Amino acid sequence: MEKHIQRRVNQDASHLPQELHPIVKQIYANRGVTNAQELALTLSNIAAINSLSGVDAGCHLVYQALLENKKITIVGDFDADGATSTALMMDALRLLGSINHDFVVPNRFDYGYGLSPEIVDIAHQQGADVIITVDNGISCMAGVERAKSLGIIVIVTDHHLPGEKLPPADAIINPNQPDCNFPSKALAGVGVAFYFMSALRKHLRDNDWFTKRQIQEPNLGQLLDLVALGTVADVVPLDANNRILVSQGIKRIRAGHTRPGIQALIEVAGKNQQQLVANDFGFALGPRINAAGRLDDMTYGIQCLLAPDLMMARSMASELDTLNKARREIEQGIQAEAERVLASLSLADDKLPFAIALYQPDWHQGVIGIVAGRIKEKYHRPSIVFAKSDSNDNEIKGSARSIPGLHIRDLLEHIDSQHPGIIIKFGGHAMAAGLSVYTEQFDEFAQLFNNYAQTWLTKEQLTGTIWTDGDLPANLMTIEFAHHLRESGPWGQQFPEPIFDDEFELLQQRIVGEKHLKLVVQKSGVAFDAIAFNVDLKQWPNHKARSIRLAYSLDINEFRGKQSVQLMVAHLTA
Repeated sequence: MEKHIQRRVNQDASHLPQELHPIVKQIYANRGVTNAQELALTLSNIAAINSLSGVDAGCHLVYQALLENKKITIVGDFDADGATSTALMMDALRLLGSINHDFVVPNRFDYGYGLSPEIVDIAHQQGADVIITVDNGISCMAGVERAKSLGIIVIVTDHHLPGEKLPPADAIINPNQPDCNFPSKALAGVGVAFYFMSALRKHLRDNDWFTKRQIQEPNLGQLLDLVALGTVADVVPLDANNRILVSQGIKRIRAGHTRPGIQALIEVAGKNQQQLVANDFGFALGPRINAAGRLDDMTYGIQCLLAPDLMMARSMASELDTLNKARREIEQGIQAEAERVLASLSLADDKLPFAIALYQPDWHQGVIGIVAGRIKEKYHRPSIVFAKSDSNDNEIKGSARSIPGLHIRDLLEHIDSQHPGIIIKFGGHAMAAGLSVYTEQFDEFAQLFNNYAQTWLTKEQLTGTIWTDGDLPANLMTIEFAHHLRESGPWGQQFPEPIFDDEFELLQQRIVGEKHLKLVVQKSGVAFDAIAFNVDLKQWPNHKARSIRLAYSLDINEFRGKQSVQLMVAHLTA
């Protein structure tokens, strides 16, 4: 689908510090930064812990469990946010003096998402007295009810949107639950876990826990490497609060103050630890952790994050890297099949459905979310890709990705309320969700999905737009300014990395790899290297083109110890 380049309308930037570079100041203003304090990314500026509902009740329950040496079981999730949340909770409890805690993570293929009754039974068999969920639980009514029937105390920590009813947990810590006044609703699961453990440390301090047991009160800042990784990998909005958490985590990692597991993942991904940026979490480290949960068991990814030494961590990171390569191959195969299905419908862009739902029985459940995201990006349509459930032949599981303007979880809730019995269960966010439907009702669901999307969206919203920050003078297309932009982040979801656009003279073009276009372009007499990934080979290389319009980010290429400016192309037209 053709995308369009559109420049952002410049907002008033006069309220921002004068010492900022004028272009950076304008970039901040155009991303909604309203005051200088939002740019002070220090921990002293994070939202207050006591404004997060449920932490007092949760802290009291954990404190009592510690006093009585009750078994605490962390129940995580099988994505990078769930893995980092679980690892953070395990480490934090150890640092705070717990000697009786463990974790359980449901296998995607055997148990599905969250605190199910089956997972509760496993935790119960392992002696759990207290269950703490991380990155799940807010929609797990049956699981919480099962735990309560067994006499297990349940503390839910989650960030997903709640349904009409809350589970009957002993404490719920979720910034998105009703009547919670916490100002940052965008916390990832790992962010909620970090806040909870920070509150627990204060609760223990107030009760003389550390003094009585002669335990040194820990600096929980050492957990911020996990918070940064999980926050970016979960693609939650980088509001001011999340930017602080991510920025502080990146600083610790760059300074060498990180756990062996993250150091090993950086190494196997071929990244420079001293130059690490938020983007590396989302595109290099996160996918390698996710690969464990997609193809095997996320327990392995969590164990890598908890590895006690670098030798063990390197071995585990290497295995995760191998899994990630296998994941890519499976994903590419499914994506190619999905695109062939769409092509077989002989639909032009203006005839595509408003929403795309696809299913084949042999597709791999572990990668359907990534494939849905790729289809959404290519066709700029809300997309759901389904695969057969491993636990029930009558069900298929879907992973949904949406576009701006359509809240995917709200749409699923609407379908469920208007047509009960088609969707078995669902949950998620505005831009991503998961669901299960009965196999024989897939066609009906796909039709309803498209019909309701058509009433919720306009045709204009189905046009892909590359938003840019305008042109960049050639004298600023330097390594120094590229470094300045990099350090002006962290950039990420809803706080996007600066993208510029301009016309260039096209000097050279060639395909590298299978479908990446390597370019040499010129502006104001200065030549620049550029690269565009996954181009349409029917259009490129275009040897008739003498000029080219690029939307690009300013990047730094490192090769054999030397740095040079490189344009990372987001869109190109001849």
